[in-house]
Amino acid sequence: MNYLAHLHLGGQEPAALLGSLYGDFVKGPLQGRWPSDIEAGIRLHRRIDAFTDSHPLVLAAKARFADERRRYAGILVDLFFDHCLAAHWPQYSREPLAQFTGRVYRTLAAEAELPGKLGLIAPRMAAQDWLGSYREFTVLEQVLLGMSRRLSRPDGLLGGMAELERLYGPLSDDFHAFYPELQAFAARHSA
Repeated sequence: MNYLAHLHLGGQEPAALLGSLYGDFVKGPLQGRWPSDIEAGIRLHRRIDAFTDSHPLVLAAKARFADERRRYAGILVDLFFDHCLAAHWPQYSREPLAQFTGRVYRTLAAEAELPGKLGLIAPRMAAQDWLGSYREFTVLEQVLLGMSRRLSRPDGLLGGMAELERLYGPLSDDFHAFYPELQAFAARHSA
């Protein structure tokens, strides 16, 4: 899953939100590097990733992509699933999306020292409303362009947007079948 889903699944408290996002920026053993409630969020993030990466519905979604893009199918599915979550937010959350994303951005702004590159991107994330912008399918093209610049093989995502457009219906069905299972998994493991 990508940022929005991790934040949605991570919990309501500021430390849970931070931990659920830190999971993409903190690598290796934790062992008290962060407060215990943030480390719990990082561990949940890692469990969510492992559950997602091995789930049959997600594996089937990745298998929908052409062979030449299969190596990057995980990135494409993660981004697309965040789009589906944002586009269908009221189906999965009682809190309005704008209220949720505003709370996330305020939590990030209040944190004095964010790990790794998160400290650099958090202000842009808030100013450009990255999380809320996932509602719009066309935003994924900009995200993919930005990601491709950071890859060792930038052409790996070339044509990814066209493929997402072609697979929009089946991938949406995959998301709606998978996300409730992921919500139940996260609820069981966040306690």
